[in-house]
Amino acid sequence: MASMFELSIQEIQAKLTSGELTSRRLVEYYLDRIQSIDQSGPKLNAIIEVNPDALSIADQKDVERSQGTLRGPLHGVPIVLKDNIDTHDRMVTTAGSLALEGSIAQQDAFLVEKLRQAGAILLAKANLSEWANFRSTHSSSGWSSRGGQTRNPYALDRSPCGSSSGSAVAVAADLCAGAVGTETDGSITCPASVNGIVGIKPTLGLISRSGVIPIAHSQDTAGPMARSVADAAILLGCMVGMHPLDPVTRESESRFYSDYTQFLAVDGLKDARIGVARNFFGSDARYDALVEAAITLMESLGAEIVDPADIPTAGKWDKTEIEVLLYEFKADLNAYLGGLPAEAKVHSMQEVIEFNELNKERVMPIFGQERMLQAQEKGPLTHKRYLNALAKNQRLARADGIDAVLFKYNLDALIAPTGPIAWMIDWVNGDQISGPDTTSVAAVAGYPHITVPLGYVCDLPVGLSFIGTAWQEPRIIRLAYAYEQASRKRIPPKFPTTVTPAAFR
Repeated sequence: MASMFELSIQEIQAKLTSGELTSRRLVEYYLDRIQSIDQSGPKLNAIIEVNPDALSIADQKDVERSQGTLRGPLHGVPIVLKDNIDTHDRMVTTAGSLALEGSIAQQDAFLVEKLRQAGAILLAKANLSEWANFRSTHSSSGWSSRGGQTRNPYALDRSPCGSSSGSAVAVAADLCAGAVGTETDGSITCPASVNGIVGIKPTLGLISRSGVIPIAHSQDTAGPMARSVADAAILLGCMVGMHPLDPVTRESESRFYSDYTQFLAVDGLKDARIGVARNFFGSDARYDALVEAAITLMESLGAEIVDPADIPTAGKWDKTEIEVLLYEFKADLNAYLGGLPAEAKVHSMQEVIEFNELNKERVMPIFGQERMLQAQEKGPLTHKRYLNALAKNQRLARADGIDAVLFKYNLDALIAPTGPIAWMIDWVNGDQISGPDTTSVAAVAGYPHITVPLGYVCDLPVGLSFIGTAWQEPRIIRLAYAYEQASRKRIPPKFPTTVTPAAFR
């Protein structure tokens, strides 16, 4: 049997088709790695729960294949889901919270239905920052009361970022073929960047949020996380589509593709106009130097670079973004929790707050629930303060932000460093983050953002962001793929306990 280490989805399908590999053998491989690397050994703590039926599902997929039935491009491929995505099976969905311990969804999230239709094996649920990192102002990314602390595989004392921490680490450490994360602001792209993988935050409405535990409907989206742009493109195409329980998906009609791999082109940067968003540089000279090298490479591949191409409104929505998220968090979480069965422990945000306080020794040993308390004080979504903040944010990030600079310079996309270099895990002070805040503009706008491996600073991965206007996933996938294929920067992690300076290796 050939090595299964870091097989791409296309390689998996080729080996399954040839008979060199079976889905059962592949699931066994990943389960072995989860046991030896995630739950013991380095103890990454990326997986919060393994699907008890994964092997039997793999057997079913093998039988179907032997009979000539292939459900789709993910047939027999093991995928991990973030633990805020509903699955109607024997796995629970908790957002990492003990308040939802034992909660089994009454139906699959729509994106899960789509993945099953494509033939995916749902291997496991991934750990995350509890409540998608919107419980506290002093949280530790990747920590949840149900799952504990997820660790960065490139240095175990470094943060995996969040909130899709476990999804990113599971992909980076080869615990699955690919994963699904969710993002409100940076929760796909930041973990992807600091764990050396590819992450796509799609346009708002491209993927339904039905069955996803929410923060804020004006920014929430799910998205693929993978070791390559090609794998991320495959996953993306298997999740898109309109759904009546998420009205914003109607805007994706005639704008989504079931196959995004058609946009993968090694010459995709030829004649492209790329703008450099300089107002996200300057946090670290070593990181900036890597971006400069990427710019030079893209020029050599035929891209025309417009430099600078700054977003003039960057940072002007910081306070009002939080205001919008707090209002929507209360409304949206109450709607989700209110739909849980009568036997659930909680049915409202207020009941979650009360549960947390009653169980604070287990739930809040290192940080509190300040965000939940702030959200609980907010009124309905008809309040002028909320409506004015939402309108301001979207104007600043869209028409006066991304669109303004793209149209001014006739650009295909903007590039910038994705986010911070992985910081030390700190349970005393919480996340101590310094670095570019590139994720916010695309998140607030609801526009597509893809990050790809850029290189390493002291052996810690950093990413390069490609940002476009609404529904331009095909364009930024093409650009990111061409860069990725020419640069080939990703190196698998080796799970060191800490960063070792080069002089002492």
